Amino acid sequence: MSQRTWFITGISSGFGRRMAEILLAGGNRVVGTVRDLDSVKDLQASHGDRLAVYRLDLTEGAQAITTVVDAAFKTAGRIDVVVNNAGYGLFGAVEELTDEQIVHQIETNLLGSIRVTRAAVPYLRTQGGGRIIQVSTYGGQATNPGASVYNAGKWGIEGFMEATALDLAPFGIGVTIVEPGSAGTGFRTGGARLAEPLAAYDGTPAAMVRRIKDPSLPSVGDVDKMVAAMIATVDQPEAPRRLALGSDSYRYMHVALTARLGELESGKETAFSTDLPEAG
Repeated sequence: MSQRTWFITGISSGFGRRMAEILLAGGNRVVGTVRDLDSVKDLQASHGDRLAVYRLDLTEGAQAITTVVDAAFKTAGRIDVVVNNAGYGLFGAVEELTDEQIVHQIETNLLGSIRVTRAAVPYLRTQGGGRIIQVSTYGGQATNPGASVYNAGKWGIEGFMEATALDLAPFGIGVTIVEPGSAGTGFRTGGARLAEPLAAYDGTPAAMVRRIKDPSLPSVGDVDKMVAAMIATVDQPEAPRRLALGSDSYRYMHVALTARLGELESGKETAFSTDLPEAG
């Protein structure tokens, strides 16, 4: 693993925390963000000036995010990899969710990553290149009952990143969307939030999500292997557009994409029939 400087949002727990630990152990420099500075005191004590930490809540708006990104590049001089990792899950049928919950979810998982990217791109372009890694989920391509707003944010950020990758390619900036499946990151017990349940949904598919915090639910993915795979993408000459991690992620997305392609093909005749005569 080549030594680089990484900017990672959300290094207090989950994939962000483990990525920071592995990178620092390998001699890299990390600039990370957290909502609570006390949550990474141990990392700072162990790694000294190779770790810089800034307090940031992605819901605080574009100016707060830009201020932190500006400071990060000023501190580091050059940042090779920007990792949009911070986020959480909000689950429940849309009728069960409050407007405040919906706005907070979208501001964190969608607008937060967009704003970090907007703030970082001028620096990456000026320095002649770099990589952006967007941590998404298989839920960015496949849907589940009770996950409508969570899916909305993840589908949105995947669309944004896929298009942005086309914009940034001429400047030597690669973009990779990471789609992990289940893993022991603490997402279910700490990063997942549940709506107040409505009795009307008892016994329906949307109610299944209420078990998400059950500690007995198995996880498929090995966190260290997943993080290693994310890091390894940066050593590839061209950034892979997508990186599915975990057999469950692969299976869920394969089923969803196959079904979507089938739905498209079934409507081909109708699609072509709506063309102007001269278009044929």
